[in-house]
This record gives sequence, C-alpha cells and structure tokens, in this order.
Amino acid sequence: MRILQAIMKKFAVIVAGGSGQRMNSAVPKQFMLLQGKPLVWHAINAFLSAYEDLQVILVLPAVHLQAAEKIRRSFLAEETRIFPVAGGESRFQSVKNGLALVTDPSIVFVHDGVRCLVTPDLITRCYTQALEKGSAIPAVRATDSIRIITADSHRVADRNDVRIIQTPQTFQSQLLLPAFDREYDESFTDEATVVEAAGHRVWLIEGEHENLKITRPADLLIAETILQERSSLQ
Repeated sequence: MRILQAIMKKFAVIVAGGSGQRMNSAVPKQFMLLQGKPLVWHAINAFLSAYEDLQVILVLPAVHLQAAEKIRRSFLAEETRIFPVAGGESRFQSVKNGLALVTDPSIVFVHDGVRCLVTPDLITRCYTQALEKGSAIPAVRATDSIRIITADSHRVADRNDVRIIQTPQTFQSQLLLPAFDREYDESFTDEATVVEAAGHRVWLIEGEHENLKITRPADLLIAETILQERSSLQ
C-alpha cells in the first residue's frame, strides 16, 4: 500500500452539467448560491481540502466554461490545481472527457458537482479503500419503506437489502480508464456500472446521509442548515 501511495496521483473529476429545471430557476443548479458561493464551489473546496496534491478536473457544458474560469480563479493559490473541461451530451461522455486528462497511475474520484456537502472525511475513506480494493462506491442504507413495481402490481422489498448510491465513486485509474474506452450503453447509470460492464467487481463503502444531491428547492434549504451546523461546531 505504501508503494501505491508513493506512485498514485489523485484526480477528482467533478461533473456539473445540471440545469435549473427542477429547481424552478433559470440559473443552472451547479451555479446556485449556497452561503454566497456556487454549489460546485463547495464540492471543489472539499476535495482541495482533503489532499494538498489532488487535482480537480471540473467538467461543465462548453457554454459555461467562462463561469468555470471565474470559479477557478476564486481559489487563488489553489487555482493551478483546477482544470475546467467541456462536457459532452451525456454524463458518460462528460466523465470520459474529464478522464482524458488523467494520464498517470492515479486514484480517480468521480463526483456530482451538486453534491456540495461531501466531506474530506468521506473523500479520504474512499481513497484508502480504493488503494486497497480498487474501488470505493459510497452508499447509505434506505430509511423509507421500499416497494418494487411489477407489471401489474407491486411488492414490498426488504430495505435492509437496499443501498442508496452516492458519489464520489472512486477507482484506481487502471480499472476506470479502460472501462470508459467503449460506446455508451443505456445500462450505464453511473461509473460503477461502467466498471462492472468491463468485468470488474466494485466495492461499496459507507457513505454519508448529509451527502445530498441538490435537485429541488427544499434541498438547498437543508444544505444551508447543515453548513450552519457544521460552522457552529468548528
């Protein structure tokens, strides 16, 4: 493991291609403000805080690259660690565009840009497991009752057998990069499914219930409260 740590670089591919549709906003949700800063800023900051040698590949629609440059410059001394890249027509293609900048043996985190509450603790735990097992996919237990829809009915599922998948989905680059060297398939719902399609087992890790994906206005209010609580504990 120490040998791997010595040669492995760290890249976070942060994909921020969302729109403001479900937020009822003309502003793409990755640029909506949380405590005065864009949602994606908070995600970037968590990764930069986790490791001093980590580089961020920020994947955004081409029309928003100017905004990405502004966000990059806001990090001042850390701006040289952030690389904006134009995304593609799908999440798969956007991730693939970001991975094109990963050329050395690395641990690669792929993260949703609107999961702005990710913590350095989760990031470091994912890194450690990916070094040991090849991957780390954050997941949390379902807390609601679950039903499976069938053709003409529905049935109860045991929620103890259900996990809600999060990001950053974390991999050794020798697994992730070759897995993306293929055409998109509708079965690819996230990076884990792409790696599994390449014949590799993926490993779950305990995620964080506060690691919300901001999709609706109420989520933004919850995120504001969580950040305020974190600030009061510092």
